[in-house]
Amino acid sequence: MAGYTSGFQPNQADAVKLNTNENPWLCSPKVLEAIGNITAENLQKYPEARADSFRAAAAVVLEIEPKNIICANGGDDLLTICFRSFCDADRPVVFPEPTYSLYPVLANLQGCEAIGIPRDEKGALDEMAKIDAAMTIVCNPNAPTGDFILVDELATLAGQLSGVLLIDEAYVDFADNNAIRLIKDFNNVVILRSMSKGYSLAGIRFGYGIASAALIDGLMKVKDSYNVDVIAIAAATAAIGDQPHLKMNIEKIKAERRRLVGELRSMGFEVADSQTNFVLATSIEKAAKTVYEALVEKNIFIRYFPLPDLEDKLRITIGTPEQNDKLLAALTEIID
Repeated sequence: MAGYTSGFQPNQADAVKLNTNENPWLCSPKVLEAIGNITAENLQKYPEARADSFRAAAAVVLEIEPKNIICANGGDDLLTICFRSFCDADRPVVFPEPTYSLYPVLANLQGCEAIGIPRDEKGALDEMAKIDAAMTIVCNPNAPTGDFILVDELATLAGQLSGVLLIDEAYVDFADNNAIRLIKDFNNVVILRSMSKGYSLAGIRFGYGIASAALIDGLMKVKDSYNVDVIAIAAATAAIGDQPHLKMNIEKIKAERRRLVGELRSMGFEVADSQTNFVLATSIEKAAKTVYEALVEKNIFIRYFPLPDLEDKLRITIGTPEQNDKLLAALTEIID
């Protein structure tokens, strides 16, 4: 089998790292305070089996009940839980392509058929509804394209499915809307959230799912016994409780996203509108792979995917103003 290929992690301290969609701004100071308050006794004992302190804090912010939340060791852990719960050799998964490349890897591990549908203007929703697989996944906003499907269209899809609709909202903190209201109307919807992107906590690995209480109860049976650790629970709980810090960082990223898109377009790149903390730019003047390799020579790292429909495109994480300036200067030199 082919495993998941993660983004390159440069070791150089002066590298401009815009290839793995990390938040360029630091997490809330309350996170470091919470981690600092952890004692040796906390580490001696097992963590909360269901991370109830985080569930309670998140429920207040999201205006739902703790029983509607399941915690996971990153969003990828929740994906694994869902594949274990809903799919097997007789129960396939379907998703539009291109999208997050871990989905087919997990399907292979679970021994279930993975059906990829080419994305269209509606995100292939109509075609996926016809297939009505055991699990239908929609990454929204989508990676790596950055586009967003209207929530009303997702509601229509959920109503057409007999299986589960998993809405992967790993990047939703940077979007204009979200699908959380659907869990009140549909008992077959699971929403994935991540603390890695908006909350600047990629290093602790913490994600969570939102669904009806009955669906959460079922997923709890499938997760590992203690799947999130003491430090991660404390950090994530502190982070989600500091919404002003989150909103401040999100606004800075959106501002730089607007600037970067405008500059790239003026340089001749075709750039689709994005609802994420990255942009997908089509290289017109030179081959995308050539541009990518030239940037690597300058110690600037973005993401190039040698995959169908993506060979001429570059995925660029939104960095700080200084990082983006270095990227734009390098691109100007490369294109000229």
